[in-house]
Amino acid sequence: MLARLSSYLPTAILACLIFYFGFQALTGDRGLLSLSERNAHLAARRTELAGLQEQQRVLDARIRLLRDGQISRDLVEERARYLLGFSDPRDYVIRTQP
Repeated sequence: MLARLSSYLPTAILACLIFYFGFQALTGDRGLLSLSERNAHLAARRTELAGLQEQQRVLDARIRLLRDGQISRDLVEERARYLLGFSDPRDYVIRTQP
């Protein structure tokens, strides 16, 4: 009986491998059924990237104002007040919860 089954063994192993790789192609991490999930994740990352690029542009503009030769007095005064915790008597201070 074992001799008769041994002739089908390569075919059975090949069928199992085809089933395994076919199943992974459909349901795996990079399978066809997870395509919409990957696209949603990609869209979220692109949105995050756009926000970070905007933040970088704002910071680059502030850095240009603080470079030697063209220092903005208003920006330096604002940063000094923020870091030291002072305010001008003419300023309106609105306290918020951190």
